[in-house]
Amino acid sequence: MSIKRKKSSGGGGANWMDTYGDMVTLLLCFFVLLYSISSIDQTKWMLVVQSFNKDAIVSTDDTPQGPEGENNEGLGNDMPMTQDEVEVALDELYRYLQETVANDSVAVSRGDGYVFLSFNDTVFFDGDSYQLRSDGQAILDQVIPGLNQAGPFIDEIRVLGHTAQRVENAPNPASGDRFLASNRATVVTVYFQEHTDPNQLAPGRLVSVGYGQWRPVAPNTSDTRYQNRRVELVITGKDLDDALSDSITTYYTMREGENAASVPPATNQTDAQTAPVQTGEAS
Repeated sequence: MSIKRKKSSGGGGANWMDTYGDMVTLLLCFFVLLYSISSIDQTKWMLVVQSFNKDAIVSTDDTPQGPEGENNEGLGNDMPMTQDEVEVALDELYRYLQETVANDSVAVSRGDGYVFLSFNDTVFFDGDSYQLRSDGQAILDQVIPGLNQAGPFIDEIRVLGHTAQRVENAPNPASGDRFLASNRATVVTVYFQEHTDPNQLAPGRLVSVGYGQWRPVAPNTSDTRYQNRRVELVITGKDLDDALSDSITTYYTMREGENAASVPPATNQTDAQTAPVQTGEAS
């Protein structure tokens, strides 16, 4: 009786698939590793994209960084917007201020890309003082809701402090004049920063400037010099058509200019002096 042997089924024939699978997996890991350590040339990337679509606009995200690592568009908001929306926001802010604070002591005007407010200094301060009066606080409290509403569309709020020349033919002493104007502007700026919503109006958008007596709007005579004692707000909207028109972007762009590295850091600076509340040197 003969015994027939079973033919081998070649059970090891599929072993090559295991080896092949391992090789493909290793190749995949290799290319993932190469991709993870590679850097994309922005210029070449733009050329590749535009070769497929000539109308494509590629963002390289080279916007200078602002405070706390935010990009400048994020200082106060990251929401997309259009220039028309900026203008509408300024129009609404202007109407709001006209309805709520405009009177004989507060003037509100609208220009191309900005809203301008001028406050008689008697509304905010007594005599040569820079301590904010309670009725001045009440007016600022009425302004703040409008600033919060328009905040995402605002490029900058510049608070301007002015004094009047006390003696008609003699300029005020420089220290008292400048300190008083700057301190008045700073007090208003601080009040805005402490009472506005930083998620709507970023503190980096607030700037204070003291002009002293050097931006008069009336002759410094006994009858008209009071008009020169004032605090003003210049509220400018964002110009989305020109990235460098953004005040904070401009600052960082200028700071990182080609000559910035050659400017040595300031050393041995003394603490800034502060003026007394009652100066008696300017008005």
